[in-house]
Order: sequence, then C-alpha cells, then structure tokens
Amino acid sequence: MKRVTVSMSVSLDGFIVGPDGGFDWAPPDEEEFGAFLDELRGVDVHLLGRRLYETMSSWEDPDQADSWDAAEQEWAERWRQLPKVVFSRTLSSVTGTNTRLATDGVAEEVARLRAEPGDGEIAVGGADLAASAAEHDLVDEYRLRVCPVLVGGGRPFFPRGERQVGLELLSRRTFRTGAVALRYAVRH
Repeated sequence: MKRVTVSMSVSLDGFIVGPDGGFDWAPPDEEEFGAFLDELRGVDVHLLGRRLYETMSSWEDPDQADSWDAAEQEWAERWRQLPKVVFSRTLSSVTGTNTRLATDGVAEEVARLRAEPGDGEIAVGGADLAASAAEHDLVDEYRLRVCPVLVGGGRPFFPRGERQVGLELLSRRTFRTGAVALRYAVRH
C-alpha cells in the first residue's frame, strides 16, 4: 500500500513560516537540495494546498530554467512529470503539467490513490492539508528538516490541539548548515 508522507522545513521553535508569512530563513544548500531531490524520486503523486501550489508553480516556468543548475533542472523535470492534486476552496482551475484540482476531500482522494497500482509515496504538502491528513489518520511518515533558526512565531508545523500521536524515529541526518533531517513513522 502507498505510504502517505508529510515533508516540510521547520524552524527550531516549530514554525514552517515566520510571523510575516515568509520562509526565507530556510533556503536549502546544495547538499540539502540533493536530499529533497532524492525524496522526490520516491513520490508517485503530490497533494498540495493552494498556497504551496502557487509557490511551486515557479518550477513550471521555462523562463527561469536558464538560471537553474543541474540539480534544479532535474527537480523541475521530475516536478513537471509528477502527478499533482491541488486542494483549494478558492481556485476553480489549475495550470501546470499533470496537475488537477481535487474532486473530493483528502481522505477520499488518498483512498482512491492508494487503490491505484504502484508503491510510490503519496506526498502531502501545505500546512492545512497536512493537518487535515493527520486529522483523518492518513499520515504514515513525517519528514522534518529542522533549520537552525528561531523565528519567534508564525504558522506551526503541527496544528495546536492535535491528539497525541506516537512516532518512531526512522533516520536523522545533519547537514553542513546545521539543519537536521528527521524521519518519523507514525505508530498506527
């Protein structure tokens, strides 16, 4: 069965964006970007909230391609090939290669995707969508890149008031920048 993963960068004090809504404190270096690329290679489909969809649309822009290095070129190509499902209450259509709007809620979409052939991951991106997937007990693994910065507030990685969830550490990796990648399996 396809596993559902949630992967985001987070400040040491637990936020995915700072008080101003920005995340410019989390740019990956070459080593970290390579780890992101490795992770993307294992994904069969990516579920995105509207804000993340809008942020990631830059990878569809051929005008930017000339400024990308080889790893970014590969990322863009893989991103364009990857099926993407966008969850939004405000968008009536989406653009982008292999991109569609969700027709159902996250639980129904995940059930349908798990029934399809293949064993790659169903990646979930975006804070609200990840919270909804967690609320429906769909998440199999959390992947955090903990950045060595305190942002003092903003949007938390994990929603407040969430029930207790047992986790098992699968791996950790420390990067030259001081960021730490942590992978945790959810104990269902």
